[in-house]
Amino acid sequence: MRSQRSLSRTFVRGAVGVGMLPVLLGATLAPAAAGERGRVPDHVVEQRVHKALDRYGLRDVAPRDLEIGTAVAGGGHHLEQDYPDPFTYDQPYREALAREFSSLSPENQAKWEFIHPEQDRYDFAAMDAIVEFAQRHGQVVRGHTLLWHSQNPEWLTEGDFTPEELRAILKDHIQTVVGRYAGKIQQWDVANEVFTDGPNPTLRPENIWISALGPGIIADAFRWAHEADPEAKLFLNDYAVDDIGAKSDAYYALSQELLAQGVPLHGFATQAHLSFEYPFPSTLEENLQRFDDLGLETAITELDVRMPLGENGRPTAEQLAQQADWYQWALEACLGVEDCNSFTIWGFNDKYSWVPVFFEGTGAANVMFEDYTRKPAYWALAVTLAKARWLGVR
Repeated sequence: MRSQRSLSRTFVRGAVGVGMLPVLLGATLAPAAAGERGRVPDHVVEQRVHKALDRYGLRDVAPRDLEIGTAVAGGGHHLEQDYPDPFTYDQPYREALAREFSSLSPENQAKWEFIHPEQDRYDFAAMDAIVEFAQRHGQVVRGHTLLWHSQNPEWLTEGDFTPEELRAILKDHIQTVVGRYAGKIQQWDVANEVFTDGPNPTLRPENIWISALGPGIIADAFRWAHEADPEAKLFLNDYAVDDIGAKSDAYYALSQELLAQGVPLHGFATQAHLSFEYPFPSTLEENLQRFDDLGLETAITELDVRMPLGENGRPTAEQLAQQADWYQWALEACLGVEDCNSFTIWGFNDKYSWVPVFFEGTGAANVMFEDYTRKPAYWALAVTLAKARWLGVR
């Protein structure tokens, strides 16, 4: 399956152009020059990657078994900003989206409040546009999300439904949405953020589905999604589960339980919304590896690295350097795990970042400035991806 996806991207973007990348990166980086790989200085690799990416994008230097993705800006906080829908109206944004990434995630466009605004009405227009864009540009799509406690429509949260009615509503939603995009979505975040934070995580009491229908509804959601699209990979997804700790332990136990029941669980994903307020998650690779050892695929699904900003709203050179390190370390952790097959950054342009809206006084969390200038974090990803692809790191 991986080789077929890589071939499809090659044909869409132009076999000759993409095939020239080893030349642009230098003959010693081509697979045939295995004996010379160790002799290429890092600064030479970096120079060649910079030159290659004047024309190409991150997707073109990524290992063939790794999808490099981003969230597609739209819905949610964007509706309250002073700019039109980025995906629809910002042409430089669309060009970068197509050039840089092999995987797209709807930031808000597939969440309940957006795609199911009324009980008897679905609105697929925005999600359809993302899927069609991805197909035109040889990209895969991650679906986000099906069972969650947040961003649900008022008709659902304020409705007077019996447990039987809620169960029917959830099943209809999952099978309608997943079924519509059957064969077009590579991965789905089926159950999102189901555990509380803190030293003793429990299933979230504010999750309308779990509180009304019990913990068994999580397994049912996976079964319904699998029935609607047997080819899609189905994931658990959450924040603050980057390190080995109480919350990721809860997911490890849940994963074991679901697998023992024969539930079609295929993967575990950590969002990786990182902040300089906390240390870098030093056990990230080890954490992903233990889920890999269960037979699950793993993914980093929402990576950004936010930082406190001064009065001018601009990061310092030292902050940008630290941010670049953190992006690189997160990517290296994924590359170090055999079936970490999807690496997604949560947006790429600071103009459209969710961070300043939700974390006052912080920002600059993405890999490009508002004018699409690439930050050190972008180049850290690019060089790390190129080394993994041509120097045999992956």
